[in-house]
Amino acid sequence: MRIAIIDYGSGNLRSVEKAFERVSSANNSDIMVTSDASELAKATHIVLPGVGAFADCMQGLNNLSGMRDALEQQVTGSRKPFLGICVGMQMLFDTGFEHGEHKGLGWLSGEIRKIERDSSFKIPHMGWNDLHIKSQHPLLDGIKSSDHAYFVHSYHAICKNPSDVRATTDYGGEITAVVASGNIMGTQFHPEKSQEAGLRLIKNFLQIC
Repeated sequence: MRIAIIDYGSGNLRSVEKAFERVSSANNSDIMVTSDASELAKATHIVLPGVGAFADCMQGLNNLSGMRDALEQQVTGSRKPFLGICVGMQMLFDTGFEHGEHKGLGWLSGEIRKIERDSSFKIPHMGWNDLHIKSQHPLLDGIKSSDHAYFVHSYHAICKNPSDVRATTDYGGEITAVVASGNIMGTQFHPEKSQEAGLRLIKNFLQIC
């Protein structure tokens, strides 16, 4: 097994790498943090972390020579398991509206919009929240409603296809927490910071072929 964690300048890579190392230590997996598009052809699993603003993350990804083409080939073409984390999940959608209108990868139908809540709910949404499982997927094996996950975000995914939403959380209203369509998966929360549930999700991801 070879896991490619894409480095496009978004930060937070070390904590993601450490979480994958912890989960995969028993099976001698090779984990590479890479900005080299050619490495994706060698990977069995691809991870796109994300910290910051949607537009900045998309620009960082687009600035990597050949990376968009390699992602399309390996993820939508060869259908390798793919996991987007936080803004990495948001980038899966058609359009983001953080500081303007910006195109995403367009692999899932929907938009990324600012969380609108009354003043009793602080934005960004930050901290531990319960997950609510909407529909099962191998990514969520062994994870149940009421398990906790750690969120840090001000924008959220509004999915056009309800079947893509696998789990939500409640923060003054429903927020998409996990999406999955075939081999394309994403979490709005940070699994690398979500202790037992997060490590279980990473383990599940690595078991998907």
